[in-house]
Amino acid sequence: MSILEVTMGSPVLNIIIFGLFVVGTMTVVIKVTSSGQKSAGEMYTGGAAFSGRQNGLAIAGDYLSAASFLGIVGAIAFYGYDGLLYSIGFLVAWLVALLLVAEPLRNTGRYTMADVLSFRMKNKPVRMAAAISTLVISFFYLLAQMAGAGGLVSLLLGLDSNFAQNIIIVLVGILMIAYVMIGGMKGTTWVQMIKAVLLILGAAIMSIWVLAIFGFNLSELMGRAVEVNNDPANGLVAQAGDKLLPPMSKYGSNPVGFISLSIALVFGTAGLPHVLMRFYTVPTAHEARRSVTWAIGLIGAFYLFTLVLGFGAAALIPGGQNAISALPGKANAAAPALAFWLPQGGIGGSVFLAIISGVAFATILAVVAGLTITASASFAHDIYNSVFKDGKADPLAEVKVARYTVLAIGALAIIGGIAAKSQNIAFLVALAFAIAASANLPSILFSLYWKRFNTRGSLASIYTGLASSLILIIFSPAVSGAKTAMLPNMDFAWFPFDNPAIVSVPLSFLVAILVTLTGKAEFPEKQQEMEVRSMTGAGAEGALAH
Repeated sequence: MSILEVTMGSPVLNIIIFGLFVVGTMTVVIKVTSSGQKSAGEMYTGGAAFSGRQNGLAIAGDYLSAASFLGIVGAIAFYGYDGLLYSIGFLVAWLVALLLVAEPLRNTGRYTMADVLSFRMKNKPVRMAAAISTLVISFFYLLAQMAGAGGLVSLLLGLDSNFAQNIIIVLVGILMIAYVMIGGMKGTTWVQMIKAVLLILGAAIMSIWVLAIFGFNLSELMGRAVEVNNDPANGLVAQAGDKLLPPMSKYGSNPVGFISLSIALVFGTAGLPHVLMRFYTVPTAHEARRSVTWAIGLIGAFYLFTLVLGFGAAALIPGGQNAISALPGKANAAAPALAFWLPQGGIGGSVFLAIISGVAFATILAVVAGLTITASASFAHDIYNSVFKDGKADPLAEVKVARYTVLAIGALAIIGGIAAKSQNIAFLVALAFAIAASANLPSILFSLYWKRFNTRGSLASIYTGLASSLILIIFSPAVSGAKTAMLPNMDFAWFPFDNPAIVSVPLSFLVAILVTLTGKAEFPEKQQEMEVRSMTGAGAEGALAH
């Protein structure tokens, strides 16, 4: 009897335990936001009332998304050390955020990334560019979360039809909209803190359980995983061109693709709008830096667990990779399937599967809520208020526009999630990282640290990074021309790598430099004010950046 057949035998038990997590998190949202979301500050930043430790937990909860748990465990189960690159890249990226971005960003802005980019530039064009970039990145990130949710709930209910998974993605989208409309940033932050603790605890229990099976011998665990999936009956035959790859590898014959993915992962975090927005939920820059330190410790511990869980899924699940790929969500189902197998199936397996899946689903809801708030804040604050209303919009009207934007973003996320539901979600998030590293990071760093940087350079950098990364993604094997592509029956790919970062990130930096040097320096007094504020925090508290 397969894992899928067993889980189909007890969907009621699964959904009851699973539903408790949803009800519990929604109760928290309603309780902590009983006073309502009356101002833009309450809606976007939760009133900047969280400590560094609390915000560090929330950052971990925001960052440890479905990609981190479901996607990376699946990637390691299928590709071994090559899948572990996602864990390493996601973690190392926080050093860039900590050392270069967190504190000066908190000192300079108020609500969104565009506050910083437009501080010493021409306000409207830069805000518009930053807002467009934020919306595109948030959409790609949302695709991954929605795809993960569809596969996860389908696995819980034993549903493997496309129609059933599509319905589930629609329901997840509706629930996501409810979280944001009710809770705003304050409610979302509390949910992120709770689910970070639950997720790290759940991963720790599973990791200790897996290691105990192998006598706490990590080498034996890894060897067993490769041995199981080297068997043609269990392992999927991986190919790159005409070459067979070793078992559990992906980039063995494509080192340039490996480097491109690494660039996206390491430099993407410091340009992710929903991560940057978390720095505004603390009262001071010192707390922003402290929150990143807490986040690094929590995230680092979790990513060590993904190594054990990924190899554990490959070694222990009967049928190996073929069995995992037959489940709803394919590779994304490796972690829930391992949770079911550890107690040897039956009632114990169903209970543990439901608990772990409930935690994973709470993870997805918290992340999509944070992403949706970021995107809605960017549209309402940067486009509606700053561009259309010249910064003079009524605060209540701005919050109302943000709420309408949540509805639109939710609808787009549902449509995109249905289209991308068969993709590995760690891979989808890596595409969002590539766009963030290309479109946002050069402009953020140059705005903070290069006196000569000007509006022309900022606009050129954002639009070049955005356009180049999107074009290369569209014409890459990620979208067409491969069995694992989003459109497997079509082939219009001419770019050879799954991830565009190796081209789009250097190109964006280069264009920013060249266009800036061919223009004039501007607003020297604003540049001096920004330099003082970003480094000291003087004048930052309670003041809008521009």
